[in-house]
Amino acid sequence: MSEILIIAEHAGGKLNPATAKCVTAASSIAGAKMTIAVFAADGAAVAAQAAKLAGVAKVITVDNAANQHALAAVIAPQVAALAKSYTHVFGPSTTFGKDLMPRVAALLDAPQLSDVMVIESATRFVRPTYASNAITTVEVDAGTQVVATIRSASFTATPEGSSTAPIESATPSAALPSHTRFVGLAAAKSDRPDLQTAARVISGGRALGSADAFKIIYSLAEQLGAGVGASRAAVDAGYAPNDMQVGQTGKTVAPDLYIACGISGAIQHLTGIKDARTIVAINKDPEAPIFEVADFGLVGDLFTIVPELEKQIAATK
Repeated sequence: MSEILIIAEHAGGKLNPATAKCVTAASSIAGAKMTIAVFAADGAAVAAQAAKLAGVAKVITVDNAANQHALAAVIAPQVAALAKSYTHVFGPSTTFGKDLMPRVAALLDAPQLSDVMVIESATRFVRPTYASNAITTVEVDAGTQVVATIRSASFTATPEGSSTAPIESATPSAALPSHTRFVGLAAAKSDRPDLQTAARVISGGRALGSADAFKIIYSLAEQLGAGVGASRAAVDAGYAPNDMQVGQTGKTVAPDLYIACGISGAIQHLTGIKDARTIVAINKDPEAPIFEVADFGLVGDLFTIVPELEKQIAATK
């Protein structure tokens, strides 16, 4: 039997949906027994949410004042101490997971697999490489402990089950580093859905021409209850902040609906949206590469089309 430890990502007392996607990925392994570990100062609320996920056998809380802020250098030794008896250790392929899991792998002296998009067996995994231009199948020897980050865009979130998993507390014996400490947090605040977990995402490109013009993207997003993204060109031009960038060097998204406004469709951007269920492209250039991957395309001026779309949506409410 495969014993799988999944590291929960959370913020503000809420479990990140990426954790439920890790559960879905882990359930691909035959006979998997899944345990979710919550590292926090007080993880009771998050643990209660994790315990409701279908297929989870147990939830472990590691409450420590040092875990008040999710510092990878502090959490990694605790994960490594807790994970010694597990065959697999999974974390989400988010900023949190990408910072934490390689440290865990080093402490466990275990192989690290990044951005796992398919799990074929307990020893066989599929992951993208070269900006998703190539897909690699990786296999490890039987009995090898595996540490991996799970590509959230490749899996749906596991729903709540009919029963609740038991919750236990643990205090791993691990020396915590003193060279890393929390100083402060500067983060963008928004009432819009999180870009990487939103069911709908609307992105703007360089064709918008200015940060002020980007307001029409925000306006349409409000009508649809959508997250807002941007191409690298738009971010580099200063039209949108860095945390909104979608693509190879930004965020990977997998919404049910992705609307690209004024985005030509460079391969770096397409890498970040390839898992979207439905792609709608709005561009005045009929030869724009974005139309090759779009399910629906509108050729025309986005400054005419986007307000009209917003008007039609508002009329249906």
